[in-house]
Amino acid sequence: MIRINRFGLMTTVLGLAALAAWCMGPRRSREISLDALRDKIEGGWAGQMIGVSYGAPTEFRYRAEIIPEDKLPVWNEDRILNSLNQDDLYVDMTFAKVIDEKGLNATTDDFGARFKDAKYSLWHANLAARRALKRGVPATLSGTPKYNAHANDIDFQIESDFIGLMTPGLPQLSNAIAYRAGRVMNHGDGIYGGMFVSAMYGAGFFESDPRKVIETGLAAISAKSPYAQVIRDVLQLSKQYPSDWIEVWNQIEKKWDKNEPCPEGALKPFNIDAKLNGAYIAIGLLYGESDFKKTMSIATRCGQDSDCNPSSAVGILGVMKGYRAIPEDLKAGIPKIADRKFNYTDYSFRTIVESTYSHAIEAVKQNGGKVEGDRLVVPLQEPKPAKLELWDNYGTPIERIAVSDSRWSWKGDWKTSTEKWARGLQPQVSATKGSEATVSFTGTGAIITGFYLPDGGKADVYLDGKLDRTVDVFPDEEATKAGEDVWHAFGLSNKQHTVRLVVKGEPASSSEGAQIALTDLIVFR
Repeated sequence: MIRINRFGLMTTVLGLAALAAWCMGPRRSREISLDALRDKIEGGWAGQMIGVSYGAPTEFRYRAEIIPEDKLPVWNEDRILNSLNQDDLYVDMTFAKVIDEKGLNATTDDFGARFKDAKYSLWHANLAARRALKRGVPATLSGTPKYNAHANDIDFQIESDFIGLMTPGLPQLSNAIAYRAGRVMNHGDGIYGGMFVSAMYGAGFFESDPRKVIETGLAAISAKSPYAQVIRDVLQLSKQYPSDWIEVWNQIEKKWDKNEPCPEGALKPFNIDAKLNGAYIAIGLLYGESDFKKTMSIATRCGQDSDCNPSSAVGILGVMKGYRAIPEDLKAGIPKIADRKFNYTDYSFRTIVESTYSHAIEAVKQNGGKVEGDRLVVPLQEPKPAKLELWDNYGTPIERIAVSDSRWSWKGDWKTSTEKWARGLQPQVSATKGSEATVSFTGTGAIITGFYLPDGGKADVYLDGKLDRTVDVFPDEEATKAGEDVWHAFGLSNKQHTVRLVVKGEPASSSEGAQIALTDLIVFR
């Protein structure tokens, strides 16, 4: 029997609403118009182009310091031309091409095969990975600390944007793709950086609050990782100092800008670590107030990799707000180059947007979604943290022993180079078979640093009297590379060890000579 009182109508309405909510249950999907989907993908790619072009003149010019506001570049629409020759974009698109060819289930070997044959210059984790691949290391191992001393570097973080743009609201799928692609050149926090960034891109399709976007990215990575810890610190500090991003930067700098294991940056101001630069992306988004110019300015002013960080921050904001919302003066130059190909790729701005758009729809369909008329129905997918893998277990740098230090001993024909390519570092150089360099250290790991040379040769490296492996210093490209990993070993017992390098006097692969050039030994503990 139905009883009606003086509040009967309201009771009936509320009762029907409750019944409807009960019948429907928790929300299982979200919708986005196909027009908005395309607009957001355009915004994501355009944001990367704008951010990296803006920050390019400042890249690594400010290390462990904030860029003064009056030192920021002045924007004009011609700056966007710079984006066509930026590794943030052409390496990103290298992996997007694998999705075109192999589909969303592309394997690590698929990503590695295309990356191995790429013709462009590389640095850090990317360079180490490609060298390892060319020397027969499987793609599933080329990013691990055994073969890559740059495993925590920023490389995959700046190349993961394509994943988030193809996985709208699908953080579990973006994590799966990120792990398969990212392990080619990174490990641990280096992969988490790519997962964090791609999950933020994916969240941006449905979320307009930068804090919630960052929280989604954080939820996609292991809570116990150092990367997650630094992002949690940024989120907490931003609440404590809601209008003072510089104080947040100062506290993050004090706590986290240390223990950089990269051979070029260890115990130096240079920091290309993924998590520190990831914190700068988060700071830009949190304090940028969803304004493109302010977000770009802050992410750039944080310094270090100050073109990559605004590229990611403005790319994510571009997804959140869409291409049409980007200020006209920032995007005015894009139509002029929209049909020009990015260097080393088959893509122009228009064609990468089309490719990404089709893969985004495909990804949604493969994960239980569908197209209904002019709308895309996306299944609700909560982020799940990636399993814990750490580079940091291998220790942190405690000392650099320069080749001028008396702890090194030398046999054979070694000379101090003062040539232009030595860049004032005065390495010890030899191409003579049998020349030896020996140094002892106490710790759990070490890196011999030196130069990769177009005329680089081979050397045998002995650890505690036993042959560890044969190395070479040919970069697989024409450019000379300074501060590189000639040899490394981690996970050693914490005791005294002796490393002895013996020059073989043989050229490496396509090298023009047999030179070995050494600069120092980095000790880890």
